[in-house]
Amino acid sequence: MNGAESLVRTLVAGGVDVCFANPGTSEMHFVAALDRVEGMRCVLGLFEGIVTGAADGYYRMKGTPASTLLHLGPGLANGLANLHNAKKANSGIVNIVGQHAVYHIEHNAPLTSDIEGLARPMSQWVRTSPSAKSVAADGAAAIAAAKGSPAQIATLILPADTAWNDADGIAQVPASEQKAGFHAPAVDTAAKLAKEGETTLLLLTGSALTEQGLALAEQIAAKTGCKVMGQTYNPKMARGRGRFFIERVPYVIEAALPILKNFKNIVLLEANDPVAFFAYPNKPSLLKPEGCNVHRLSANGENSVAALEALASAVGAKASDVKPQKYMEIGKPTGALNHASIAQAIAMNIPENAIVVDESITTGRGFFPPTAAANPHDWLQNMGGSIGFSTPVATGAAVACPDRKVICMVGDGSAMYTPQSLWTQARENLDVTTVVFANRNYQILKGEFDNVGAGDMGSRAMDMLTLDRPALDWVSLAKGMGVPGVSVTSAEDFSKALENANASQGPKLIEVVM
Repeated sequence: MNGAESLVRTLVAGGVDVCFANPGTSEMHFVAALDRVEGMRCVLGLFEGIVTGAADGYYRMKGTPASTLLHLGPGLANGLANLHNAKKANSGIVNIVGQHAVYHIEHNAPLTSDIEGLARPMSQWVRTSPSAKSVAADGAAAIAAAKGSPAQIATLILPADTAWNDADGIAQVPASEQKAGFHAPAVDTAAKLAKEGETTLLLLTGSALTEQGLALAEQIAAKTGCKVMGQTYNPKMARGRGRFFIERVPYVIEAALPILKNFKNIVLLEANDPVAFFAYPNKPSLLKPEGCNVHRLSANGENSVAALEALASAVGAKASDVKPQKYMEIGKPTGALNHASIAQAIAMNIPENAIVVDESITTGRGFFPPTAAANPHDWLQNMGGSIGFSTPVATGAAVACPDRKVICMVGDGSAMYTPQSLWTQARENLDVTTVVFANRNYQILKGEFDNVGAGDMGSRAMDMLTLDRPALDWVSLAKGMGVPGVSVTSAEDFSKALENANASQGPKLIEVVM
């Protein structure tokens, strides 16, 4: 077999059986190997940001990495924004990038670039295979890195001649590192802080936001009186009726500061020290109050559920300490489309065990309290802040979980970054309902313009923040990519459109004109 086939066979044997791809000339032997080798599902994306974002969504839901296939440096560059988001979400990906044949690189052909230099900022592991004989072993090392604890983005660069030359065979993937447990002294300290009650905050993300992790946090809070919150953005959060509902640290500094001001202690479970998303003139970067003691109980790659179990035991918390939560009542939405009526419609129409991918930006800031009373579901958010994340992540999540409905909520400005996701969803018949909030503005940037003190907004500045002349027609855009769509202008119509989308399988789009 050649190097490309040895790599594909190593991937399949190592449990990496999905490849999100956008190949070019230098990857044709890899494409041929995908055709010859059974066991690899190949999913084509028409832009590399779809490919890398889908791999992120796949990992978040499956817990194991998919592979990508990208074309040289420019192809990798096109996918870097969603690799950035994936890295911030701590997702594992085997990222395969084609390269010119080793002997061709010195001639500086038009597509020649420093691929390793491009890859390193968004990858924790980078390697270029020097020969066909090393490709399988390099691939096995990439799989081990992507599956490790913590998971990593592993970028393997495959020169064309290493793909077409003869190889020795497949390689065995080294055993992945087991997830680290937790440190007993950290639990002892956290127990003392939790017993200080409402002046202590448990700040959660990652595996601490699974259903089991949240249940343990609820018991600890009920026993000690400490508070529990999530980060502003999280890779995945278990939510809905019967699950412990927690608020997140608000995005807006003026909203976050009063919520955090009385905490003397913050205990971190995989979370980061609360920090403002951006710097603003005369506003703090750190959101915690001055003098607040920050203690880390678990880090990314550690077992936060086990740490919470130990903490619950240390404070004597048990399930019987918990009192039933009161949820916001969900009423049938009527009348005009606004943030409240939209939230009600979504809360009423999240199916059991659904996956919600949220890039609703300004429209979605009020969605959390009402949707806490929805059917049990998982909620995924943008960890890196680079927009155009949601429709690719929804695509990958649907590939990972074909038996679950995926609802993707996205602003129209963000959706235009990666609309090609709709084509992949149609081609693969993925059960994704994409909800586009069409306010025809970069609405968040209008607020940010004021927040940073940029001055008065004139007509030219306004033109940079509005999506008109012409207005985007999302129903037509979706139809052109094979996805049926509908446009709604009232709360009743939106709720009905969601109900209809839930009644059948396959991709659909709802344009919410605001």
